Order: sequence, then C-alpha cells, then structure tokens
Amino acid sequence: MTETFGARLRAATETFGPLCVGIDPHPSLLHAWGLEDDLAGLERFSRTAVDALAGHVAAVKPQSAFYERLGSRGVAVLERVIADLADTGTLSIVDAKRGDIGSTMSAYADAYCGADSPLAGDAVTVSPYLGFASLRPMLDLASLTGRGVFVLGLTSNPGGPQVQHAVPTGGGSVAAQVVAAASAENVGAAPLGSVGLVVGATVGTAPDDLGLDLASVNGPLLAPGLGAQGAGPTDLRRVFAGALGTVLPSSSREVLAAGPDVAALRSVARRTADACAAALMT
Repeated sequence: MTETFGARLRAATETFGPLCVGIDPHPSLLHAWGLEDDLAGLERFSRTAVDALAGHVAAVKPQSAFYERLGSRGVAVLERVIADLADTGTLSIVDAKRGDIGSTMSAYADAYCGADSPLAGDAVTVSPYLGFASLRPMLDLASLTGRGVFVLGLTSNPGGPQVQHAVPTGGGSVAAQVVAAASAENVGAAPLGSVGLVVGATVGTAPDDLGLDLASVNGPLLAPGLGAQGAGPTDLRRVFAGALGTVLPSSSREVLAAGPDVAALRSVARRTADACAAALMT
C-alpha cells in the first residue's frame, strides 16, 4: 500500500460521506433475512451485504466474533469478505478488539496487519487495557504495511467507566492517557493519522467533561452506536464537539435491517451517510 490508512480514509469519506457500516451476522438478523443460523446463512448474509455496500460507503466493518463462532469455516467466510471488499477498493475495518502482550501480540499483528494475511483488512480494532505499550507490535506492523489501528478509547457499555474513567495516582484518567498515547502516534501525520480511537456515540459522559482532547488525536474517531443503539445526529455533535471533522460514525443493525434487498440496504446506507455528513458539518 503506497498511501497511509489515514489518507485513504480521508479520501473515502470525502467521496462517500462519513459512514462505516458494520456487517454483524447476528443470529437474529440472519433469521430476519429468512436465513438459517449456519454456514450457508452466514455466507449468503455476508455476500449480500458486500454486494450492497462495496463501492457505496466509506468503510465496512465486519465483526469478527460472529464469524469465529462457526469455527474455521466461518473465519474462511470472513476472509472472503475482506478479499471482496479489497477487490472493490472499499476500506475494511476488522472489528476484532485484540489485545495481548509480547509474542502473542506480535502474532495478532501478523494476523491482522501482515502484508500477506487473509485476515488483514485496511484497519483493525484493538484493546489497550494491558497497557498502551502492549499494542506496539500491532502499531509498528500496521505502520509498515499502510494499515490503521483503532484503539478502544471511551466505550458506552455499562462497565466501561469503571476502567476508563479511573484516575491512577499521579495522572489523568485511563481514557485520557489512551487519548494522549494515540495522539503521540499521529504527530505530523497529514491529512489524517492512521491510529484512531473507538469512542461510543452513546457515551453518557461527554469526552470534554472528562478532560479528553479528541481534537488533538489527529486520527479517525470511530463512533459506534448510531441508529439501533440509540445515537443520532445530536449525539454526534454532543460527544465529538471540537473534533467533528475526524468522526467516522458506524451503524450496523439499522442499515442491515433493510436487508436482504440489496437496493434497500444501499438506500438506507446512503441516507445514513448523508445524515451523518449534515450532523458533522462544522
């Protein structure tokens, strides 16, 4: 890859609007599409979603866990999703949320950022809660191969604040330290850094109220929670005030609920992208 992930993402959002659509083949969605919760259903669901979204949205985010639950055959479907998105030039963010240390993290890096790995999309989500330094193998290999890394920063799950809002002795909150570390990775990057953060669009406490300077990150801010999880345009402006130009809202169930009709899926994605663009105008 000759361009950085940050540069490719900026170009994609300028072309298609600021939206990432998740591919989450949850059993309830498979059934809603009239599919069985099995390998054939997983493959049909995934191929339909790719047909509808590829070349029409800035990025697509397959959720690895829903493929892994079917073992190696399910992972093979995920590999095909990543390959098919690459063939269309559509950015893929593999939502794997990996996090470990040492040689194990290096192995995860090879899997999700290695130049020849079938599981390597354009970016991957990771967890920093073994210490931000534990991510170094993933960060370094991603930089070498032109990929992006989205680090969990401020999530909206009920137990998240117990860790992320905690203030260690002698420092800012855990979330603030993650934001600062991500910012340091992107110093001098243009037009956008390739180390991003995951910040839930439905977080109860706005980042500004926690002393988090999201505008300093100089990287993409992946914002899950749009649509079925309850977040709307006003939430995007509340949570990301001051950093609206780097936000990549993510919607999964609300868009996928329009399936299995390809035209309907594409139409909902287009409307959602337009709504996000309007909400994030500065």
